[in-house]
Amino acid sequence: MKGKRIIPPIVLLIVWQLLCATGVIPAFKLPSPVQVAAGLVDLIGTGMPPGHPLHLHIYYSLQRVLLGYVLALATAVPLGLLMGWSRTVCAMIEPLVEIVRPVPPLAWIPLSILWFGIGIKSAAFIIFLGAFFPILLNTINGVRGIEPVLIEAARMLNAGRRFFFLNVLVPGAMPSILTGMRIGIGVGWMSLVAAEFTGVKQGFGLGYMIMTARDIQRSDEIIAGMFVIGAIGLGIDACLQLAERHLIRWR
Repeated sequence: MKGKRIIPPIVLLIVWQLLCATGVIPAFKLPSPVQVAAGLVDLIGTGMPPGHPLHLHIYYSLQRVLLGYVLALATAVPLGLLMGWSRTVCAMIEPLVEIVRPVPPLAWIPLSILWFGIGIKSAAFIIFLGAFFPILLNTINGVRGIEPVLIEAARMLNAGRRFFFLNVLVPGAMPSILTGMRIGIGVGWMSLVAAEFTGVKQGFGLGYMIMTARDIQRSDEIIAGMFVIGAIGLGIDACLQLAERHLIRWR
């Protein structure tokens, strides 16, 4: 069954290569898979710009992602648990959340540069905004979706607040929290790469690398960079799925 999953990508690559080789798709519009592979080799060896190898671009992008994502987790999960449990707190905070939530993270880029300058702080802020709201909303829904019988059983046993929080509220909401984490990292990852288009202080980042390749019209390296971004995103999601299977074995 797993072997069948690689058939569509292989077929797509073959068709893509044939269309490019026969001239149906001009090379200046879309390079062939072979050319993209050569561009990836150049990114790994020479770098873009030269002297800036791919692994350092990946390192700096992941560093920015980690900082913003951890901040989003540290704030969205506790706030979501509180808003999901307390209708009063939710009624107070929800209007503000619904005002800010529809604003795309990229719309905050000018303010983030103004507030934090060009560097890891502004990028982490954009990541934070991208990841915060999916995690928050899924945490709220997770708390509200806990079976009422579990809550009543805890009350009948006179469970303390600490016990109730750690053994009923958090485990009950955990499946939804993990779903929010997967959505949040996806949105945050996309937002970070776009935020790097505006410039980076260290001269490293996958978004910065792609924009540099665009400036010198290296479409093969642009697509190679896009492939790297997608592959890393797939790997991150796979890690979160693995964590999900271990954390909620009881489902």
